[in-house]
Amino acid sequence: MKHLYLNLKRFDIPPAYGGVNRLSPGDRWGACIVEQTQDELGRYDPARVEFVQFFPEAHILSALSARRPGSPIQVGCQGVHRADTGAGGFGAFTTSRTANSMRALGCVHTIIGHCEERGDKRGILAEAGVSDASAVNRLLNQEIKCAQAAGLSVLYCIGETEAEQPAWERVLGEQLDEGLEGVDRSRVVIAYEPVWSIGPGKTPAGKAYIAQIARFVKERTGGMEVVYGGGLKTDNARMLASIEAIDGGLIALTRFQGEIGFYPQEYLEIIRLYVGE
Repeated sequence: MKHLYLNLKRFDIPPAYGGVNRLSPGDRWGACIVEQTQDELGRYDPARVEFVQFFPEAHILSALSARRPGSPIQVGCQGVHRADTGAGGFGAFTTSRTANSMRALGCVHTIIGHCEERGDKRGILAEAGVSDASAVNRLLNQEIKCAQAAGLSVLYCIGETEAEQPAWERVLGEQLDEGLEGVDRSRVVIAYEPVWSIGPGKTPAGKAYIAQIARFVKERTGGMEVVYGGGLKTDNARMLASIEAIDGGLIALTRFQGEIGFYPQEYLEIIRLYVGE
């Protein structure tokens, strides 16, 4: 099974507000993406490839409403809180996106531990004088457990920064061991993000390095599936598809020059290149 994830981040913000959304007004943005992709994605064998799209919270309902019966698109949310309703808590979670709230809306997946989430948690802990990297892994572990308790499947992201790269084996090993402690690993897919290679002016991770990390993850976790989370795009889709140990990828932006942004037809082209159809 190949897993093709789409992380739409905050691509809903229009250019007038510093964003990249040229697709649709905000109230139709989620629906627009589903409507423009689900028919072509339905051509693929669901036994061979699955498609999950992670939406910002405001767009989940419109995305779900646009799914036709039998749609191949599974809708997910962008992270969940580390506590939830039940056991005496009835919903007093102001500002927090709990797993039960997302499952009640209709989500079936969530992404946890993306490098941007990890960076945010590190920054908050640093303000409190905490520099223990394991603390971030433990917080993410709580989120995974809440997601699974609510019935959500999890894409769990790991990755090393430029400063951490010389010790990548220790860093990634701790992220796996601590983040996955006590969880149902059969309902988690790992996404590897080479944080040190992501962004303008950075040298992309090469095939040999990605393959090495994928093998390490599988060995460390007893064979869990691992996808490339550093950005599946047109210029690396065929290369990533040729790595036997990689089980899919995470797509975000589709255009990096000119009118930068996410465009559904370019997303579909990335998938065609990766799947080879």
